[in-house]
Amino acid sequence: MPKANRECFRRFGSRWLPLEDQTTLAGSTDGFFTLEIRRSMLDARCSLMASSVQILGIRFFNGDVDEAVASMFQRGGFLVAPSGTCFARLREDEMYRRAVLAADLVIADSGLMVLLWRLLRRKSVQRISGLKYLKHLLAKLKREGTGELFGVLPSERARQKLIDWSRREAFSISLENCYVAPRYGLEIEDRNLLALIERRRPAQVIVAIGSGAQEKLGHYLRKNLSYRPAIHCIGAALGFITGDQAAIPDWVDRLYLGWLWRAFAQPRIFIPRLLRGFELPWLIARYGNALPSLRSRN
Repeated sequence: MPKANRECFRRFGSRWLPLEDQTTLAGSTDGFFTLEIRRSMLDARCSLMASSVQILGIRFFNGDVDEAVASMFQRGGFLVAPSGTCFARLREDEMYRRAVLAADLVIADSGLMVLLWRLLRRKSVQRISGLKYLKHLLAKLKREGTGELFGVLPSERARQKLIDWSRREAFSISLENCYVAPRYGLEIEDRNLLALIERRRPAQVIVAIGSGAQEKLGHYLRKNLSYRPAIHCIGAALGFITGDQAAIPDWVDRLYLGWLWRAFAQPRIFIPRLLRGFELPWLIARYGNALPSLRSRN
């Protein structure tokens, strides 16, 4: 990303007032100061557009991993990292489609999508795997010791693995901040989780329940919480770090081979999922940067 865009992006990450606070402030400040706030917000929005690439209707962040982490720390909202097998859902699951399009930040986790975009469209987008993103996020949290961390997990085993890992790494995560999610349906509503997060008010929420459900849950939380934490929907990445899933070496992740590693580790689970990725080349060739149409239900 050009240096100018990096500088503008940092400005976008600064803590601008929420819209409702700007309205209140406008009545008690002179016109010049209010105009400067609006100009700054406009500059920031333009910067975000310049640092993203639209693929299949989704605006993917096109900066480096530390900028992505900093943006989520400072602005909150929810982040998603669609894998190569998720894109077929854009034509099948309207709630998933809405959630991904509403995300505040989308990172290009899929190495297959990045390669296909380069081969078929002769364009590039910066790949940031969910695993790499999470490692940088956790390193920043540990280094700065800022904000409480809350985890939404797929099982009791995953919760225990997270607690054990946090003790080994001297990383403060309480049992009360580890929520085992139920098995969600197509539409997601979890008032128990909502009430728990409202009571605990963590600054950072990691949703690690698997693609499909986690994006919808992140969207639900952002819409219904009374405050704006950073919600990181990163799927199995947390399990790779805590030992709940087979660990993926850094060199495997860098070579875009995480899917192959998982297929060897758990073939009965992951090979059927990988078959859905075969639709991605056709989707990119057919739709490019446009949002795919929903399949007819008839």
